[in-house]
Amino acid sequence: MSNIFVAVAYDNMFKAQEVRLRLLQMQKEYLIDLEDAVVAVRDEKGKVKLHQINDLTAAGAISGSFWGLLIGLLFMNPLLGLAAGAAGGALSGALSDIGINDDFMKKLASELKPGTSVLFVLIKHLTPDKVLAELEGTGGRLLKTSLSHEDETKLQAVLDTAQKSSTTDAAPNLAKPA
Repeated sequence: MSNIFVAVAYDNMFKAQEVRLRLLQMQKEYLIDLEDAVVAVRDEKGKVKLHQINDLTAAGAISGSFWGLLIGLLFMNPLLGLAAGAAGGALSGALSDIGINDDFMKKLASELKPGTSVLFVLIKHLTPDKVLAELEGTGGRLLKTSLSHEDETKLQAVLDTAQKSSTTDAAPNLAKPA
C-alpha cells in the first residue's frame, strides 16, 4: 500500500501544531500510523521554519558521540574521539532528510502569507472513520494531497465542518491513495 500525503494550511501560526498533536495522540491509540508529520510556520517577517517530529541532528550527535568515544578509546584519546564523533554525527543528521522533502515543504510554505502554518503529513495506515471524526471541524485548507479528487473534496468538507457529528457518510476512503 502506498503512503498517503496531505498538506493543510492554517490561518495562524499555531493551529498546525495543535492538529499534529491530535494526530500524535491518535497514533498512541493505534488509529493512525504516521511516517512523518512536519509543521511549517511562516512568521510575521516571512521566514519559514520547519518543526520536524524527529530531530535528526540530535540523534546523529548521540550516535556519533558513542562511536567517536569508542574509536577514541582505541587510540588513547577518548575526549577528542567523543568531540569529533559528536560533530560528525550532528553534521550527518543535519544533512539527512527522511520522510517529506524539506525543500518542497519550505517552498510551499513560503507561498503562504506571513503568520500562517502548514501541516505536512505522510500516513502509512489509518482507520478513516475514526480519524476523520477526530479531525472534524479543525479547519484548514488542503494545499496538496495524494488523494483522488473525490476524496480530496470529502476531506476538505470534513475539515470545514463547524461541529462534530456522529455521521461518517462524508468520510473519504483514505485507505486507497491516488
